Amino acid sequence: MEEWYHYVLLITVGFAVGFINTIAGGGSLLSLPILIFLGLPSSVANGTNRVAIVIQTAIATAGFKSKGVSTAPFNIYLGISALCGAIIGASIAVDIKGATFNRILAIIMIAVVLIILFKPKMKLAEMQERLTGKYLYIGIIAFFFFGIYGGFINAGLGFIIILFLHNVNQMTLVRSNATKVTVVFIYTISALVVFVLNDKVNWLIGLILAIGNGSGAWLASRISVDKGDGFIRIFIVIMVVVLAIKLWFFNGN
Repeated sequence: MEEWYHYVLLITVGFAVGFINTIAGGGSLLSLPILIFLGLPSSVANGTNRVAIVIQTAIATAGFKSKGVSTAPFNIYLGISALCGAIIGASIAVDIKGATFNRILAIIMIAVVLIILFKPKMKLAEMQERLTGKYLYIGIIAFFFFGIYGGFINAGLGFIIILFLHNVNQMTLVRSNATKVTVVFIYTISALVVFVLNDKVNWLIGLILAIGNGSGAWLASRISVDKGDGFIRIFIVIMVVVLAIKLWFFNGN
């Protein structure tokens, strides 16, 4: 980076990404293009983005915990499973066309919105969390595959994780978010190690981006707890629609 405003841009974008990722997901669809715009090769941008995600999710986890929201040890089990998958995902060198991938992801995002909008709402008083037995094993298996995708690129996975936890494990959106950020923190560490070992991380840019990510994550973790499920549902729907439109119509390679 040669210009001072690049640093301001990174911190500003990082703040937005940290906020978006903590409440919903898809923030990497904003940060990755910015990193590439600043001159990083795609693979290095992908690896550098993980520095900010690790710090962002660590701070978000602390933020939720400070508000009394924690799902341990359930989140740890899922995180370890996702960590194993992330090592595989980050190690895979797959060359797919960007436009094709983006449009597939856009369809997935719209499907998430439709489920959120039209699925009968569960009354919070009637929701019984299912964190043990077969539901724990289902989660461990699912999160291994989530981890593979997360290790590969991660963008947009937050929506799927929230949807899974809310509907399969019957967790509130707030507790789903708290679980998500801890799981992402755990598996992103392994993905980051893979990128580092392959010399695909620009530490200076990653740490500057992380200043913004961490700040946005801390604010979002506290707002989401205070505002509750209704705020998170609205925010997710808005972000999914915006990101799906971007992916479908503005999907440059």
